[in-house]
Parts: sequence; C-alpha cells; structure tokens
Amino acid sequence: MDPISNMIIMLKNASLRSKESVSFPYSKMKDAILECLKKEGYIKQVSKKIKKGFPTLEVELVYEDKKPKISEVERISKQSRRVYFKMKEIHSVRNSSGLLVLSTPKGILSGKEARKEQVGGEALFRLW
Repeated sequence: MDPISNMIIMLKNASLRSKESVSFPYSKMKDAILECLKKEGYIKQVSKKIKKGFPTLEVELVYEDKKPKISEVERISKQSRRVYFKMKEIHSVRNSSGLLVLSTPKGILSGKEARKEQVGGEALFRLW
C-alpha cells in the first residue's frame, strides 16, 4: 500500500478511536506532511524516536470537546494516477473547515499557504 495513504488512514482511525498518539515508520515526506498538519492545528506534536533500532514518528492527536479534529480523509493523488492543481484551481475544503495538502516546488504546503505563495502542485489529500 501507498505509505502516505496508510499514514492518513492510521491518523483517521486513531482519532476516531480516541487514541492519544499514533506512530509511523520515519520518512522525510511523512515528516514534512505531519509538520504541515501541526502548523494547521490538526495534530499537537510530532517527535522523532528510535524504536527497536528503527526511526519512527510519534504523533499526538488533537480533540475539540472530545471530538476528533480529523474525522475524514480523502486521498487525491495515487501511485497509479497523479493529480496536479494550478494555483487558481486550489479552493477551500468544506467551507474552510477542512485542509488540502499539496506537494509544491516550495515543499509540502496547505492549500491556503500554496495560494499565498502563488504555487500549484500535486494534490496529496484532503482532510476534515
């Protein structure tokens, strides 16, 4: 399975089960995505740890009034089909209650940041 898809599904499932934290195998791409989610307020903290000799990412989840901040995710680009958005094609997700994550020439950015930076890129996923 695609590692990014696996990560976002694990985030969704852990938050729906009211888990405090979840861990993933480390990669630079996952770390950049999680930092973007942290900046937007969808996760509390990301920390890199070593478990059994392998690097992992430990993520603390956010809840608002005991409801998970991440309740649904949707993968846009897949390994078999890549989807790219121009800057003018980037719109808000769920009336600005959601988040679009893009891989741009300036790194991993949210939809709002990409519009501010005036760059487009590969649409990775949406969450709300």
